[in-house]
Amino acid sequence: MKIHEYQAKNLFSSYGIPVEKYVLCNVANEAVTAYDGLNMERVVVKAQVLTGGRGKAGGVKLAKNREDVKQYATDILGMSIKEFPVTKIIVSEAVNIGSEYYVSFVIDRNTKSVILMMSAEGGMDIEEVAEHSPEKIHKFAIDPFIGVPDYLARRFAFTIFEEINQVNQLAVILQKLYKLFVDKDASLAEINPLVLTKEGNLIAIDAKMTFDDNALYRQPQIHALFEPTEEEKTEAYAKEKGFSYVHLDGEIGCMVNGAGLAMATMDMIKLYGGTPANFLDIGGSSNPNKVIDAMTLLLKDPKVKVVLINIFGGITRCDDVASGLLTAFEQLETDIPVIVRLTGTNEKQGRDMLAGTRFKVAETMGEAVQLAVGSNQSTVIKTS
Repeated sequence: MKIHEYQAKNLFSSYGIPVEKYVLCNVANEAVTAYDGLNMERVVVKAQVLTGGRGKAGGVKLAKNREDVKQYATDILGMSIKEFPVTKIIVSEAVNIGSEYYVSFVIDRNTKSVILMMSAEGGMDIEEVAEHSPEKIHKFAIDPFIGVPDYLARRFAFTIFEEINQVNQLAVILQKLYKLFVDKDASLAEINPLVLTKEGNLIAIDAKMTFDDNALYRQPQIHALFEPTEEEKTEAYAKEKGFSYVHLDGEIGCMVNGAGLAMATMDMIKLYGGTPANFLDIGGSSNPNKVIDAMTLLLKDPKVKVVLINIFGGITRCDDVASGLLTAFEQLETDIPVIVRLTGTNEKQGRDMLAGTRFKVAETMGEAVQLAVGSNQSTVIKTS
């Protein structure tokens, strides 16, 4: 689960991590009032959306007067960033930046621990730094039984700073950020950039946090901040129905039973030149209603041009899947091609049930995937 910058800064502030002054606004006139209230010559107007790349998209502007604030607020509130409409902005204090740094705590599956990442190359995409200058990123695995005591915090801080005043400031920030990370069941707590002002103070002028969805039941304060995207709403609906579902960017909708088969199906789609639209595992149930729900879910995606159903019948019976498909398409109105591969328990009965219907039936996975990719290409040509 992601939260907005201003929400992360609220959490930072509650844990004593220094942030600049800021005011949340929903309309341009509120931004002007915020500018007057901050009583500063320069402010920063920043879009609040649950995605990165705001600066590159024009969602972060430095304003020097009331007119600038109103114009920038109007422009930013009227834009979308990576298909996320901007409905909120913050007007924040413009600090005198001397230098910028990167600091984060993140879960690392390889070390099975929290990792502290720091770099003197703050303000940039950390992925670019990792790719081009990996030696500039310092990583420290945190022992959960030790945490970040004073001596370790100072040792970490000395990798970036030499001046003892700056080392002490960063050490305190690291300790408080780690406590926040652990207390709130976070999966990421990031400051980029953490700036050293010309006055010698360290301030987090940006904040990013994500949280473990599986721990939200014990974090009511965090869960109350949840603003699901359309994709997250769809995934939540799928979970309620007993599916494992992940939205992707392709055009071939996949319905399978079993995570391994799902991965193999997506790999074969790519092998034959197609692009999967999703990962959808209906599990091992033989309930035909699950097939109806799964088809309804797949067809909600406007990008889906073809549906590929790949079933290996074990607990899931192929004739039940066929029955569910026939029932589903009595209720669903669509001309999207549907390719079905049934093999395993009652496969012959299932294929016989689909014979002479709108479905294209295949016996092997390779045949089914080639039919799906070919049908998608035909659909694209017709659309063009």
